[in-house]
Formats: sequence, C-alpha cells, structure tokens
Amino acid sequence: MEIDQTYIMSQVFTILMYALLGITYQVKSRRKILILSIFSNAFQGIAYLLLNAKSGFIMCILAILRDIFMMVISDKIKDEKTSKRAYLSVIIIFYFAMIISAIFTYEGMLSMLSILATAIYTYSIWQKNEKVYKALGTPVGICWIAYNIFVKSIFGVVFESIILICSIVGYVRSRKSIDDIT
Repeated sequence: MEIDQTYIMSQVFTILMYALLGITYQVKSRRKILILSIFSNAFQGIAYLLLNAKSGFIMCILAILRDIFMMVISDKIKDEKTSKRAYLSVIIIFYFAMIISAIFTYEGMLSMLSILATAIYTYSIWQKNEKVYKALGTPVGICWIAYNIFVKSIFGVVFESIILICSIVGYVRSRKSIDDIT
C-alpha cells in the first residue's frame, strides 16, 4: 500500500463520512438520519473512488439515490398504505440494482461485503423502528470493517470500529429508555 496524496485524500473523506455517520446513531428523526446518510455516502463514495474500490463506490451511489427517494416518499406521500407500497418498491428496485452491480464489480468474495452491508443498511433505514436501525448497525459495521481491510482504508477500519461501538451504545440507550418506562 502506497501512501500518496490520493490515499491521504481518501482518508480525509473517510473521516468526514464517519463523523456524519456517527451522528445518525444518536438522532431520532428519520429525516435527519436520511439527510446525514446522503452526505456521509457522498463523502465515502469519493473516498472509495480514490481507493479504486469499485463495489464500495457503486454502493455509495446507490445509497445516495435510495435515501433521496425515501425522503421524497416521506415528504410527498402522506397516506400510510401508499407510502408503504412506495417504500417497498424503492427497496426492491435498489436490491435488484445491488445484485446487478455485484456482477459488474466482483473482485472476490471480500468485495461483496460492501454490497451485503448496503443491503442490511437499506433494510434498517427502510423500516421506521429506530431501535432496529441501531441494532442492525452491528452487522453493517462488521461488514464495513472487513471491506475496509480489503480496500486498505486504515481510517475506514478505525472509524468503522468506533461507529460499531456508537451503534451498540445507541441501541443499548434506546433499549434502556424502554426498560425505564416499563
């Protein structure tokens, strides 16, 4: 691994991405989570582009589009039944796009971890239970740690480990608040 200017820039964008992602595990508003997710995916997409990590880059593009569509649905469709169908349609389309992209970006089994992480995260952000979102942060984090090892992103591994801890803490805090009520 050569540490040149391109690599250093990839790590700067990685740091920015993880700062925003860490905040998502601490907020309760679904809209704020989606907005933060769009920006964090943009930064991570740039980092993966600089690292020549094809599947990670494509997953970031798909994640940005997914989050934009979900925000539009949230803003425009107020009928619960119609919005559920719209969300489900978006999810199905994005899962299909992930499968197609896996075919074109395959560079070994480890390259598929970005797709698995994105698929799990897509489910977590789709459903409206903030506790499920926070709980699924654990398998998502493990997949991203392994993928970042694969693409040699030092800060990706370090900060994804921190995010994994943040998601666990956020989940425990949300579970504790339920226990305090009952």
